[in-house]
Amino acid sequence: MTPSVYTHRPPPLLEVRVHLADLVPAVRGLCTGYDRGAWRNDDLAGYLFEYLPDFALRHGELGPEGHEMWVAKLVEAARTVYTTGKFQRRGEFGELLLHAVIREIWPSEPAVSKIYYKDGPNQTVKGFDAVHAVLAEGSPLELLLGEVKFYRSIDKAMTDAAKELRDHFGNDEWLRSEFVAVTRKLDHSWPHAAELRELLHRRRTLDEIVSRVRVPVLLTYESACVDGHTSCSDAYCEQLAEEIAGIRERFSGRTLPKDVTIELLLVPMHRKADLIKSLETRLRAWRLIA
Repeated sequence: MTPSVYTHRPPPLLEVRVHLADLVPAVRGLCTGYDRGAWRNDDLAGYLFEYLPDFALRHGELGPEGHEMWVAKLVEAARTVYTTGKFQRRGEFGELLLHAVIREIWPSEPAVSKIYYKDGPNQTVKGFDAVHAVLAEGSPLELLLGEVKFYRSIDKAMTDAAKELRDHFGNDEWLRSEFVAVTRKLDHSWPHAAELRELLHRRRTLDEIVSRVRVPVLLTYESACVDGHTSCSDAYCEQLAEEIAGIRERFSGRTLPKDVTIELLLVPMHRKADLIKSLETRLRAWRLIA
């Protein structure tokens, strides 16, 4: 008898509890919820850790190896991410969160592993925080150019994200150079590299390219709603919906680019420092494995 293959996908840890799709920009509010009255920081850290190889390694490095090779891959990815202890001042954790959320929401694959191109510890790679391709069957490739602000304050996150969007999409020369940089960093072994390279070709107009671009903007913040509850009760869900809708309205009031589709992704937290501590604990343990 041929053994059955387990193909059921587990439920996402970050559940979309609020989705206002008919507004501009559209918004999703995602949260981990509580367990035994406590916000699920450790569970979220473990969930993000599962995405480390997909986030930190190029397509060709992931390879077709069997399950027995994934301990080595996870160690390699952990060492790539955890090169110093200065994570409060760097963006890898936020970029990892953005990566995971994009992979959960859209049928996408990372086109470029940004962290692979870091020149050394404490150096950042400028440009978009995530470059993914949406690969919906029967539809042309769509490009996701993600931005993330892994902050405690939602006001600062909104202000900085709006400025970055204006800087990126209001500067044609910068945008064109970023598209060139993406094409140069594509892994030739990735099956969709040629299609994305063709989309971003210099002979295409920016209007053509941007019409197939979607910009997920992920903002984290320490939430009064999260702090005021111990379970995902009806009262919690109602208050969270109000909080998310209010943030979206305030964000939409900022000056945003008009020629690109922006989707706001809001991830409320209890304490940012607690999540960082949980992530650091896991990374520190794995990077030390021989």
